[in-house]
Amino acid sequence: VLGELKAEVAAYKAAHPSFRPKLVAMQVGARSDSSVYIRQKSKACNEIGIEFEHVQLADDIQQSDLDAQLDRINNDPSVHGIIVQLPLPDHLNTKHVVHSISAEKDVDGFHAENIGNLSKRATEPFFHSCTPMGCIELLKRYSIPVAGKNAVVVGRSDIVGAPVAMMLTNLDATVTLCHSRTQGLEDKVRMADIVVVAMGKAEAVRAEWIKQGAVVIDVGMNAKDDPTKKAGYRWVGDVDAAAMLRASYMTPVPGGVGPMTVAMLLRNVVIGAKRHFDASSRVKIAPSALTLQTPVPSDIAIADAHQPKLIAQVAGELNLAHAEFEPYGKHTAKVTLDVMERLKDNSDGRYVVVTGISPTPLGEGKSTVTIGLTQALYAHLKKPAFACVRQPSQGPTFGIKGGAAGGGYSQVTPMTSMNLHLTGDIHAITAANNLVAAAVDARCFHEATQTNMQLFNRLCPKSKGTRKVSAIMMSRIRSLGITAADVDALTPDEIARVVRLDIDRDAIMWRRVLDTNDRFLREITIGEAATERGMARKTGFDIAVGSEIMAVLALTTSLADMRARLGRMVVALSKQGVPVTCDDIGVTGALAVLMKDAIKPTLMQTLEGSPVFVHAGPFANIAHGNSSIVADRIALKLVGAPPGEAATPESAGYVVTEAGFGADIGFEKFVNIKCRASGLVPDAAVIVATVRALKMHGGGPDVVPGKPLADEYTQENLGLLEKGFANLRRHIENVRSVGIPAIVAINAFATDTDAELALIRTLARQAGAYDAVPTQLWAKGGAGAIELADAVVRCCSSGSSAQPAADGFRFLYDANMPIKQKIETIAKQFYRASSVSFSDEAERKIAQFTESGWDKMPICMAKTQYSFSADPALKGAPEAFDLPIRDIRASLGAGFIYPLCGAMQTLPGLPTRPCFYDIDIDADTGDIVGLF
Repeated sequence: VLGELKAEVAAYKAAHPSFRPKLVAMQVGARSDSSVYIRQKSKACNEIGIEFEHVQLADDIQQSDLDAQLDRINNDPSVHGIIVQLPLPDHLNTKHVVHSISAEKDVDGFHAENIGNLSKRATEPFFHSCTPMGCIELLKRYSIPVAGKNAVVVGRSDIVGAPVAMMLTNLDATVTLCHSRTQGLEDKVRMADIVVVAMGKAEAVRAEWIKQGAVVIDVGMNAKDDPTKKAGYRWVGDVDAAAMLRASYMTPVPGGVGPMTVAMLLRNVVIGAKRHFDASSRVKIAPSALTLQTPVPSDIAIADAHQPKLIAQVAGELNLAHAEFEPYGKHTAKVTLDVMERLKDNSDGRYVVVTGISPTPLGEGKSTVTIGLTQALYAHLKKPAFACVRQPSQGPTFGIKGGAAGGGYSQVTPMTSMNLHLTGDIHAITAANNLVAAAVDARCFHEATQTNMQLFNRLCPKSKGTRKVSAIMMSRIRSLGITAADVDALTPDEIARVVRLDIDRDAIMWRRVLDTNDRFLREITIGEAATERGMARKTGFDIAVGSEIMAVLALTTSLADMRARLGRMVVALSKQGVPVTCDDIGVTGALAVLMKDAIKPTLMQTLEGSPVFVHAGPFANIAHGNSSIVADRIALKLVGAPPGEAATPESAGYVVTEAGFGADIGFEKFVNIKCRASGLVPDAAVIVATVRALKMHGGGPDVVPGKPLADEYTQENLGLLEKGFANLRRHIENVRSVGIPAIVAINAFATDTDAELALIRTLARQAGAYDAVPTQLWAKGGAGAIELADAVVRCCSSGSSAQPAADGFRFLYDANMPIKQKIETIAKQFYRASSVSFSDEAERKIAQFTESGWDKMPICMAKTQYSFSADPALKGAPEAFDLPIRDIRASLGAGFIYPLCGAMQTLPGLPTRPCFYDIDIDADTGDIVGLF
C-alpha cells in the first residue's frame, strides 16, 4: 500500500508541480509513547512524499488556546490532514477536540460527520476511519469474499468496532456486532466466516471458538507477562494466537493491523490533498439568475429586487480559505494579501482593460460594459471571470454623474453599499491625508515657538533617566549621517539638524482633502485663530480620490511597499530647498496603520453572481484613474492555472479591469503608470462607444445633464455619426499604437437605429479594431454582451488580432526621458497637439524636480476628459492645437509627475441640481430610495 501511495504521489506531483500533501500532528505534552508514534508517522510521510508538521504544545495548555491552534490549522489551506495524538491530559475535553477538527481534514475519521455519513448508504464520509479501513483493505488485498458472509465484530468502540461493522454491512456482509455484555458470544463467533476483534482484552477470544477456515482480524495489542522476555512481557492480541491453526487467514500481533492503520492514515492524507487540489484548482461557476423586466426599472429597484449570494459562498467558489477573507456584513468582504503568496506560482488569467471614447457629461456606460462583459463571460460562456473596478467617490455620487456600480442589469451588488461608504477605504485615505496636513502645519507652529532643546526634549522625551527615541526618529537621525550610539551625545548642531525641518511655508505642497464636491474649499486661508496668530497661510482642498495617498493605494504591491511609498511622499520643501517627507515628519507609521485594512481589496459580486474586486478609486482626469494593482494581481491568480498546467482557450479565466474616462486619459495612464508599476500586460482593450457621444463629436448640440436630448441624438443621422467617428478612430489608433488589440463595444440605446450601429461596426473595423460589437448590457445583463464576450475570448486566445496591433506591447515613452519630453510625447502622439506651452511656474517646477532627481518618473496628466485637448469644448479629433501646462506637482510616493493642463480643477463643484435631490431613505423600512 505504501509503495503504491509513493508512486501515486510522485505521479500526481509530476502532473501538478504545486501539489504538496501535508499532515499536521498535534501533541499535547511529551508522553514518550506518543512521541514514538509521531516519529513513526513522520518517517512514513517522508518516505511517501507527504509534508509533515509536528505541533507540540505544553501539557498545561488551556482549552481555549488549544481551540485557537486547531482553528488556525483548520483554516490553513496548505494542510490536508490533522491528527491529535491521544490520550489528552485530563483537563482537556477529548470529545470536543476531536470534533473541532474540520471533517474535511479529519484523516483519522473520528469526526461525528464522517462517522455519521458512513452509517448512511446514500452518503459518503470525507474519510473512513483508519483502522477499520485497514481491516477492509486486508480483506480486499487477499481477495477474501465478503458479500453474503457472516461477520462478527467483537467490540463496539467508535474508533474500530462500530465503523468496521458499518463498512462490512456496506459490503453486503451479514454483520453481528458484539461487545463485553453480549450473551452467547462464543456461539456467535463459532458461526462467523469473518471475525474482527477489537476488545482491548488479552486473548479474550479462544482458539477453539474460531470456525475452521474462518478469517480472523485481530485489532488488539496487549502486554502479557512473560519472564522469558527481556522486557518481562510480550505482545498478544485479543484472540488466542493458536487460532491461526484453524483460521484460513489471521493477522499477526504485532505487525498486522497496526501498519495498515498507518498506511490508511497516509492514504487519507493523499485523498484529502487531491480532493482539495482538484476543488481549488479552478474557480467554481455558479451564476445567479436574472429576472429581466421591460421597461427596465431604475438601478436601485433592480438592486433591491435581487437577492445576492452570501459573500462566504462567493469566497468559497473562489477557493479562498476562511482566514483569507474578512466579511463586512453578509455581502461584502475584505480579502487578505496572503492570497498572493499562496497563489504566487499560478499562471495569470487573461487580462482585459475596458476604456472608452471621449465621453459626454452623462457618461457612456464604461462601468456598465465592464460589469456586463464580466457577467457574459461568467454566466453565459461559463468562463472564470472577475471584474476589478474602482470604488465610487461620494463627489459624483451626490453631484452630477452618479455612482459607478454599473447600471440596469449589469451592476455590482449591493449597489447602495458600493456607492456610499462601502468598507470605509476612502474615509481611511481622507483621515490619513489630513493627518499629514495637520502634522505639517503643527510642525511649523512648534518649530516657530520652541528652542532646539525644547523640541529635542519633546520629540525624544526622557523617562526615568532614559531618553525614548522612536524608530522613525532614529531612522531620520541615521539618514542625516549621524552615527552616535547615544542620542544624548549629539552636539548642538546635530540636535538642530535632527529636530528642525525648517519648512518653507510658501513651499508646502500638501493639501487637505474631502470626498465631497465643494468648490468653495478650492482656495482657503488657515491659521486665523488667535492661538495661531502669525501662522495664517493660503492653501486649499482637493477631492479625496485625487490625493496622493489614493494613488499610493492603487499602485502599491504589498503592505511593506505601501509603507515605503507613504514615507517617500514629499509634503514641502525646507527653506534651503531640501524635500521634506512623511518620514521626516514622523507620520509614516501612523499612516500605514490607518491604511492597513484599506490595502485589502473588497470582494463583492455582480447581479449574475460573478466576483468583483472594488478597490481604490483615483479619478482619471485629476489622478491616474485605475483600480488597484493588488486587486488585479489577486484576481489574475484566482482565475489562472496552477503551476505546470497550461491554460487552454477553453479553461482560461478572465480579469476585466476598467480605466477611467477616455483612452486618452485612463488608458494612457493604465499603460504608462499602472502596467509599468505592476509588470502586467493586457491581452486586449475594449473601447466603449455610444451613438450619442459620436454624434456630439460630429458637431451635435451640447449634452447637458438634466436637459432632454436634442432630436439629433434620438433620430437617425448617419452624417453626424460618421463625422464624429473621428474621435473613436483616434482612440483605436492610440490603443493599437502601444501594441494592444482594440475591440469596440457599442453601448446601444433604444433610440439607436440598425443603420447607425452597422455604420460604427464598419468604420471601426476599417480603422483597425479587432471587432466592433453592439451590446445591450443595461437591458439584458450578460445576455446582452454574449457577442462581445465571444470577441474578447477569440481575441485573447488567438495571440494576435485579425487587424494586428503593433509589434507587441510597449510603453509610450521611456521613463528616463526628461520631464518635458515625456509630456510632449503624450501630447503630440496621443492627443495630437502640435505644441506644448509651459507656464513660468511649470518651468520652475520642472527645473526644481530635475535638480532633485525626480525626473525619472512617469507622467500623470491632469486634463479634461471631454476633449483630446485641454479645452472641453474642442470635440471630435482636434489637431494642431497647443496644450498649456499651468502647474506641475510631484507625487514621489505614488511614483509619478503630475502636470495640470489648462484650467483643470482638483476639487469639483456641485451643479445647480445635484443628484442628492433624489436621494432619501424610507423611514418605515430603512430602504434607500433615489440612488440612481
